[in-house]
Amino acid sequence: MATFDALSRIQTPIQLTEDELAVFAGRLKGELIRPGDPDYDQARSVWNGMIDRRPALIARCAGVDDVVEAVRFARARDMLVAVRGGGHNVAGTGTVDGGLVIDLSPMKRVEVDPVQRTARAEGGVTWGELDRETQVFGLATPGGVVTDTGIAGLTLGGGLGWLRRKYGLSCDNLLSVEMVTADGSVVRASEDENADLFWAVRGGGGNFGVVTTFEYRLHPVGPEVMQAIVLYPLEIALPALRFFREQMAQAPDELSSFAILQHVPAVEPYPEAWHHKPAVIFLACHCGPLDEGERVIRPLREFADPIIDLSGPMPYVEVQKLFDEDYPRGWRYYWKSTYMDSLSDPVIERLIAHTEAMPSHHSTLDIWHMGGAVARPATEMAFRGRSAPFHLGIEANWENPTDDEANIAWAREVYRDMQQFSDGVEYLNFPGFLEDRERVVRQTFGDAYDRLARVKAQYDPDNFFRLNANILPAG
Repeated sequence: MATFDALSRIQTPIQLTEDELAVFAGRLKGELIRPGDPDYDQARSVWNGMIDRRPALIARCAGVDDVVEAVRFARARDMLVAVRGGGHNVAGTGTVDGGLVIDLSPMKRVEVDPVQRTARAEGGVTWGELDRETQVFGLATPGGVVTDTGIAGLTLGGGLGWLRRKYGLSCDNLLSVEMVTADGSVVRASEDENADLFWAVRGGGGNFGVVTTFEYRLHPVGPEVMQAIVLYPLEIALPALRFFREQMAQAPDELSSFAILQHVPAVEPYPEAWHHKPAVIFLACHCGPLDEGERVIRPLREFADPIIDLSGPMPYVEVQKLFDEDYPRGWRYYWKSTYMDSLSDPVIERLIAHTEAMPSHHSTLDIWHMGGAVARPATEMAFRGRSAPFHLGIEANWENPTDDEANIAWAREVYRDMQQFSDGVEYLNFPGFLEDRERVVRQTFGDAYDRLARVKAQYDPDNFFRLNANILPAG
């Protein structure tokens, strides 16, 4: 079987003495896990079943002090470091062969201030865990669309979710971070403190250090929102997506939507006669008043006779879980992305053709409607990809390792073909396996790259943190 993982086999294991390991373990409040330990295989595994790496050490950090100890230990021994939050990164950057994994997953503290409408959350928190705490007060910050995604990786890479058009990206709502830099220092960054670093982490990924705490702005959301979930046959996808294009051109900011090309899941409540048959799905969340939301989503429900219509009021925490069962841990995933300058008829026709060629019934082509608050951020930051009206997520999802080559080839062909409708900017949370990453990263950040490189040189001049969408230090 071919090897597709561009970050595999990236360091020969370093020889460490038992005395070194004992001293390191003794300095940690958390746990040091080694090959041969009973929980090693569980600790090294990540969400994407294609990623199978064997770290030399896994430091399960109980707090900031443990992160500092881990960084200093690895740096003194020239060990390659991977940083793991939720472990959901599709490229598998949260683990490493032969190096040290700094595992933040035990760091779960969340503090909500309902008066100031802010939340502070540690780097191991997932979106489901954060939503559960903030929704107690009827508040939320824009997050992802799968609840076991970590807040860390998604936020640092931008953060597209159900609230994007009303309240922006996750990084748009970041008020401050606390992080451990490559020399083991603990720094805070915000608009008023280390402002260049704060500019860089909002979209620049994990290039600059290990973020141990995120502070977010919260907004009134829910507890119920109006959700559209309507499936139509692929045979009417061309008129359906033309209709979607027209409707979204006049959509209010409260409405964030997708049109998804995929096969009907072979589970209840979807009609058995339609299982595994191709379809176009309208999905939309209206985060304003329910009666207004019902009016806004009604055209999506009445376009034609649907295969099924599951629309209606739904608790926001349940909306956040809608995709969870579609992305089980251990399946095989390869995702690419590109921003599209329109949803023109030629774009639609190519997407329909690629849907018909999908080798897996689990794969999807996700058309994210952008605009609204995404296109008008309150402050300048490193994230790029705001101007396009649509974003295309190319998701190859499958179960059997023998199908790797066909599914990856399909996703890469869709990506290659759709570049004719794109400026080449990518959403770096969907980066494939970071192959050709220097070209992709430079092309995505454009004229912001040089500034990012200068910030990188200040906080990580030796490129210690490089298992990511890597930015090379200036000079």
